[in-house]
Amino acid sequence: MRRADRPRGWLLALSLAGCATYQPFDSARHLRATLVDRMGDQALEVLVPFELDAELAALAERRRTGSASEVRRAAALADFVFGDLRLEYRLRPTRDAAGAYRSRQGNCLSFVNLFVGLARADRLAAFYVEVEDAQSWSHSHGMVVSQGHVVAGLRVDGTLRTYDFLPYRPKPYRSFRPIDDVTAVAHFYNNLAAEALLADDAERAAELLATAVRVAPGFARAWNNLGVARARRGDEAGAGAAYATGLALAPEEPALLNNLARLHQRAGRLDEASRVLDRLEALRVSNPYFFVYRGQLALAQDEPLRALEYLTEALRQDSELPEVHVALAQTYLAVGDLSRARHHLSRALRLDATHPEALRLATRLPPEAR
Repeated sequence: MRRADRPRGWLLALSLAGCATYQPFDSARHLRATLVDRMGDQALEVLVPFELDAELAALAERRRTGSASEVRRAAALADFVFGDLRLEYRLRPTRDAAGAYRSRQGNCLSFVNLFVGLARADRLAAFYVEVEDAQSWSHSHGMVVSQGHVVAGLRVDGTLRTYDFLPYRPKPYRSFRPIDDVTAVAHFYNNLAAEALLADDAERAAELLATAVRVAPGFARAWNNLGVARARRGDEAGAGAAYATGLALAPEEPALLNNLARLHQRAGRLDEASRVLDRLEALRVSNPYFFVYRGQLALAQDEPLRALEYLTEALRQDSELPEVHVALAQTYLAVGDLSRARHHLSRALRLDATHPEALRLATRLPPEAR
């Protein structure tokens, strides 16, 4: 099947904006044609997240300002989306443009979907921008789930402007990279799948991720999460294959390396796990789970003191993760320090009373002397 050229709808919209008679460019239709060329009839089931429904299209038509300049239209759009709509930030669920508008709620990608759809309807050169965030991962049953951060972009009078919908946090972004609509769709499905994984619905996550990797086979984050979904369903061989595909695309992706090490560790391949963690450590990119895995590996190799060093660093990085306290409780139990083991187990259960590893460990700890 021929790989279509990536859509550049926002560039075409920019050129059309200068025409005497405005002819709207239907970027949703263009994207669907691209996906059909790539995926065949399966593309007909793919949701275009920035597409406007009839209500939103009518709203966009009423807002259209005729001959107003790009600068004024961009300012009016920002005022409308950030102010007039009174949108409320919610981490979950991810919504398409129509869903964000109807509910007046959504996360960063939900708002970007709405912003991009409305902007393009008003002849603005809007597109998705992937930012390199300081951290964009979550955790599910011992595995790292990848979620990229996306903001909206506009080219106004030749200048790139970005619009960030993530509130109440510093934004230590190291780079901005405009992405095409195909990759934006993959982000959308990857976000939905990550939410399903965090809700313990691995079956649904696997379905969504199968769509994501069909839409954009080069999207490494989706391959990582597909590996997580497969591992959660007991398909370790399939998980390993997904991680291998992702690492072929992004050899230094921390989440993929974390999860591959975890896969080796759970299968008892401790030497392979150690080699993968060495690769990750050499990148000088880590998160608390990296140190948890290092600590658990050291404990499995009968080096509890080294394990405690790693886990102390994990605790320093984030003291609110139940996995950190579970690993500390396991290690203190191994060295016979029952008081500290009970302390960290209690802390883990206060953070997550349903944590399966913590509940299992609670049955192993001898009762406290009265």
